[in-house]
Amino acid sequence: MTQSRTGFLHWAFAAILGLVALQVLLSGRDLSQMFTQLEQGITVVRHPAIDWAQRLVSLLLLLIAAERITNHLMARKQLPSPLLALVFMAYWLATVAMPAVFGSHPRIAHEFLYTLAIGLAAVLAGPLEFDKVMATTRNALFAFLLAGFALVFVNPSMVLDSSYTQGLLPGVPRFGGLAPHPVALGMFAQTALLCLWCKPFNSRWLTALGWLVGGAALFLAQSKNAWIAFFICSLCMLAVRHASSLWQRIGDPRQGGSLGVVACLSLIAIVLALMGVLLLGDVKEQVTGFLDSDEGAQLMTLTGRDRIWEVAIEEWQNNPLFGYGPDLWNPDFRASIGMPNATNAHNQFMDTLARSGTIGATALVLYAGVLLFMSLRYARATGGFSIALFLALALRSISEVPLLLFGYGAELFGHLLLIVTLASAAARTQAVPAARAHSFYRVAS
Repeated sequence: MTQSRTGFLHWAFAAILGLVALQVLLSGRDLSQMFTQLEQGITVVRHPAIDWAQRLVSLLLLLIAAERITNHLMARKQLPSPLLALVFMAYWLATVAMPAVFGSHPRIAHEFLYTLAIGLAAVLAGPLEFDKVMATTRNALFAFLLAGFALVFVNPSMVLDSSYTQGLLPGVPRFGGLAPHPVALGMFAQTALLCLWCKPFNSRWLTALGWLVGGAALFLAQSKNAWIAFFICSLCMLAVRHASSLWQRIGDPRQGGSLGVVACLSLIAIVLALMGVLLLGDVKEQVTGFLDSDEGAQLMTLTGRDRIWEVAIEEWQNNPLFGYGPDLWNPDFRASIGMPNATNAHNQFMDTLARSGTIGATALVLYAGVLLFMSLRYARATGGFSIALFLALALRSISEVPLLLFGYGAELFGHLLLIVTLASAAARTQAVPAARAHSFYRVAS
């Protein structure tokens, strides 16, 4: 009975993550040489088993979507959020369908439909579906991380980049696990920790182990973006869950006035430290010295992204309305521009503008605005999880393309989880009056 009401949407996340892991396992990669091969334009041979695994996952996703949509229609249920469903469909049409037909280099492929199908299933999710999605996603992510750590002892070159020298941990190899890239592993690790925060394991020691594994993966991935993103997301989670009680304790001496004293002293200490740096340090000389260094030069050129963005702007100008099309940044295109390592525009807006034109970029801005609005609206109902996920995607969008819908993989994972979170929160508020609504996520103590 329960299975017929919740469907199989939760298995979509495990299937996507499993395919990501299998691709790395069968690649036989040497993580230390991956970037060198990319810069040299060396194409890694794809294992034949991956094609069959991808077909099976594609079929599974279509069956999951068909079951969810069919059951929803047969039960004559309301859409959890008509706005979310409408903007998702509009975003897919503007960024996938239109450039695939009207772009400078059009290409129509059946795999473009998979993200539409599973996305439509996601916008139909309710609280029951979400509970299973959270549990399955949490379990799959920690199994994914543990498998990566196990390979350190079996095939270390596959999961460790021993040549990495740009991190803050001198001499410590960069951990990539079973993710396509250590930066992607950082994203998976922070998502796992956020899921664990909202839905801890039933066992306290297992929850503690989860924090240890997830924290270690996040730390050893040495992704500064992931560190900053997790810190900001954690602050938002804490603010949503505890801000009102914390403010009351700070302002009311009867409820722990010492906390207010500590907070004030901490703020004074931070201000004094900043004043000391500004007054006693030669800031101008330090800044000039940094900009003259290799690191400063990379920062000023955004580590080479300025050249990639120039190419993106040129392709957008060639077809301002619909852009280049789906095959932007494929191996042939990268070879033609002499930039074999430019697998995307390294910025969501620039990538969408070049690939899908002005129409796609406009749809991206509107879609992101709706996601932000809904994430804030349901922040309390989701225990801060919705706004934390949105911020994680937004921060990743600065340097990557997590909202791309031309296929499913590592980048779709967090995007799809946010859609399910918002849809289930909207469904919850439909069933429970706003005055009586409360968080349906388990809050860790």
